[in-house]
Amino acid sequence: MRITRRQMGQALGAASASTLFGTRGVAAAIGGSTNLSFPKDFRWGCATAAYQIEGAVKEDGRGPTNWDVFSHTPGKVFGGHTGDVADDSYHRYREDTQLLKNLGVSSYRMSLAWSRIFPEGRGQPNPKGIDHYKRVIDNLLENGIEPYVTLFHWDLPAALPGGWQNRDTASAFADYAGYAAGALSDRVKHFITVNELRCFTDLSHLQGIHAPGLKLPPAEVNQVRHHGVLAHGLGVQAIRAHAKAGTQVGIADNTTVYVPVIETAEHIAAAKKATRELNAMFLTAIMEGRYIDEYLAAEGANAPRVQPGDMAAIGSPLDFLALNIYAPEWVRADASPRGYATIPHIASSPHMASPWLIVGPEVAYWGIREVSELWRPKVLYVSENGASADDPIENGRIDDADRVMYLRNYITQFHRAVSEGYPLKGYFLWSLMDNFEWADGYSKRFGIHYVDFETQKRIPKLSAAWYKEVIARNSVV
Repeated sequence: MRITRRQMGQALGAASASTLFGTRGVAAAIGGSTNLSFPKDFRWGCATAAYQIEGAVKEDGRGPTNWDVFSHTPGKVFGGHTGDVADDSYHRYREDTQLLKNLGVSSYRMSLAWSRIFPEGRGQPNPKGIDHYKRVIDNLLENGIEPYVTLFHWDLPAALPGGWQNRDTASAFADYAGYAAGALSDRVKHFITVNELRCFTDLSHLQGIHAPGLKLPPAEVNQVRHHGVLAHGLGVQAIRAHAKAGTQVGIADNTTVYVPVIETAEHIAAAKKATRELNAMFLTAIMEGRYIDEYLAAEGANAPRVQPGDMAAIGSPLDFLALNIYAPEWVRADASPRGYATIPHIASSPHMASPWLIVGPEVAYWGIREVSELWRPKVLYVSENGASADDPIENGRIDDADRVMYLRNYITQFHRAVSEGYPLKGYFLWSLMDNFEWADGYSKRFGIHYVDFETQKRIPKLSAAWYKEVIARNSVV
């Protein structure tokens, strides 16, 4: 058989592509296509949080929260911004449901405002609060969208004495969680206890950049962390005690994922070890039901005070585990006693509009793989993944190609995890729309729908059109 120069060039190019990109990348390298489809039952969704979108902070009996206090304290939030109005979704939830429906999502991750249901944090429930969420959830269900409900997304009732420094707050959370699950589990099949332990403990009580803005010594920070994981564990137990049979319970954790700098056996082992040890006070404690020896030895006299029964509650088995995955940390194997060294981010590390949002798509794959191999969860969801961008409007359009780039690369890595058999069953994009971005106020936009905060007009961005196509095809596009 005679081989032409063109055929020879194509063969050599394919061989080079295989070397450079691996077999999965060969087709793309020579102009073909790879199959990046997801399983037929894969769930696509969007995520939001109550304080970031609802507004209406003084309506229908809602009590004040730590974020109401913090955002109204001069100098704490960019521009003096507050969540008083936010996206006004308390009144516009039907409009926001239609945004979801237009995308074609099957699921929506939302949170309840604890202080709408218990204005004082505990005591007598507020009927107007729980009735509001029944209406919101019914509207979702009427439109074919399944709610995944987070019970605590950082907005702590301000009336609770001592906040998370007080162990009693964990018990108050359990009472609230049990009541809410009992009232809503005829409509809601998936409850998430708390969102991002590391944020409402460390950012709030160690770094002081989130409400209540404290910078506590190490022993007190560790105790706050313990109260956080205890609240989760007691919440799991309370939900199971009060919800209808078959209700699924999990947590949304922003586990710090350590990515091997090179995919070799020694670096992979180092990354997995780092992920287990450096999340010891959060996900490791929850999944193993104990504080591991390495953590206790490192903390010494600063280790948290644990009461009998605490670790059994913290280690309550979960029906699913949800991960918020954004930025990677890099790690390499080394000869130290720990066996690994973390690699710091530097000025040239690529990032989105938020300086902390380092771009490293591999974290999507390694987050799912490492958590799966370390703790064998039954079901995994990505409860948040998304990107801040500058989002200029030109001729009425927001062509956020940078966000599309980010999402495409990350979802491709999630596909890799699914294709290798890890139990990832759904993806919730952060966020449905621009909103109050905590200490950054309204200066950082994460939405795939632009919000004009003066008029409350919602405008789909290019990323919304892209995500709609992903959902329609059930594939990366």
